[in-house]
Amino acid sequence: MSWLKEGIKKYNPAVRKEYLLLPAGFAWFGVGVMLCTLAFRWLQSETHPVIFAVAGISAGILISLFGFGKIARKNIERIEALPGERCFFSFMTLKSYLLVLVMMSFGIALRHSSLPKSFLSVIYIAIGLALAISSIMYFKSYREMSI
Repeated sequence: MSWLKEGIKKYNPAVRKEYLLLPAGFAWFGVGVMLCTLAFRWLQSETHPVIFAVAGISAGILISLFGFGKIARKNIERIEALPGERCFFSFMTLKSYLLVLVMMSFGIALRHSSLPKSFLSVIYIAIGLALAISSIMYFKSYREMSI
């Protein structure tokens, strides 16, 4: 059994803990931009896109302030408390990876549902903007840890 532990240790993509903040930040930012881009594409064919865009942006700011910002802070604190070098993929917990799978499945189901894209765009903009805004916290923490 020691050969298995040695093999895992040998091929473990270990990095210093401050580097775990970068994939987390880029993941949140990238998904946020993707969701917003998709939503704004849907709104291009809408007769009154501003109403839906403003609703999504307003909700996104609130979700960032009162939801995702707190989640990001908690995750940053978890990463900062990690000892030494860690596996590159430990920027999220196993529970978080599972939650992401559930959220992706839910998003795909919504996108393929019969709900009007204009209403879905509000949800996509809100979640996407909240993720993008909250991702800034990861980059700030990285900068502070690497100084």
